[in-house]
Amino acid sequence: MTKVLHTEHAPAAIGPYIQGVDLGSMVLTSGQIPVNPVTGEVSPDIAVQARQSLENVKAVVESSGLKVGDIVKMTVFVKDLNDFGTVNEVYGKFFDEHGVEHYPARSCVEVARLPKDVGIEIEAIAVRK
Repeated sequence: MTKVLHTEHAPAAIGPYIQGVDLGSMVLTSGQIPVNPVTGEVSPDIAVQARQSLENVKAVVESSGLKVGDIVKMTVFVKDLNDFGTVNEVYGKFFDEHGVEHYPARSCVEVARLPKDVGIEIEAIAVRK
């Protein structure tokens, strides 16, 4: 059974897609850009953007009843690979704060441009154990 995920704790989709989908045993999120779901604003600081994108992913995953520790794979898209170190620092701290047993598998890819000209977008796959 497929269930569409929607939460007010992550930004609404800005196109013809959904925030995520729950397939029963697996949850897939759409890419989450660093839009604050309350204010609609985006910080110019890449560290703040990385944290907001992670918080948005977390909100979508949690809307399915899963938690950060259930995330098994993430894909990170960055506009500038020179931000890799900063993103890694924020990423590691985020997962450490959630007491995960191990970090998820991850890919990080530099892209030419992202929606709203943000510096980062993150998507996740979580599994129901």
